[in-house]
Amino acid sequence: SLLRRCTTAMFAAKKIVKEKDAQPEPFEMDVAQALCDLEANSNDLKAELRELYIVAAKEVDVTGRKAVVIFVPFKLLNVVHKIQSRLVRELEKKFSGKHVVIIGQRRIMRKPSAGQRQPKQKRPRSRTLTAVHEAVLEDLVYPTEIVGKHTRYRLDGSKIIKVYLDPKEAANVEYKVDTFSTVYKKLTGKEVKFEFPVTQA
Repeated sequence: SLLRRCTTAMFAAKKIVKEKDAQPEPFEMDVAQALCDLEANSNDLKAELRELYIVAAKEVDVTGRKAVVIFVPFKLLNVVHKIQSRLVRELEKKFSGKHVVIIGQRRIMRKPSAGQRQPKQKRPRSRTLTAVHEAVLEDLVYPTEIVGKHTRYRLDGSKIIKVYLDPKEAANVEYKVDTFSTVYKKLTGKEVKFEFPVTQA
């Protein structure tokens, strides 16, 4: 019914909080609506989803398919992590098999440039470009653990970061590593290759 649709749309609107009261994009409303539906219909996710909202969502092209990237407030990452595997599975069903990744929204504080007044507070390490990019990497592959990293420089001066993931998780995430690489490049401009180190028997 129209009334039900309107109230659902109102509930969905509460599931997305944009900065400076910006209007959500239609795709962001689709994601908010999907979270709303899950909260209404999924008993084991209901409690966590009640307090969860998103700040942005976008689609990213990954070799012949699209992936869904959802940004949540950094302070809600712990809530997401409690239910992440199940939540991602349910959202992937709703978005007809597109890969879904969830990332915490973090702010990068620029280094004060020469000649600028030094800020009163020292810039926290968690706000540096490097730290934020490392955190994005961890969010992307969560709950899989990163067991090692290695930067390789190519002859042309470009570099690629090799990221080694817990080999015990290979069966669960191997099919998603292209998505991880593409999304990471899109968000940070950095090239990354995911591998599973071979464990010696």
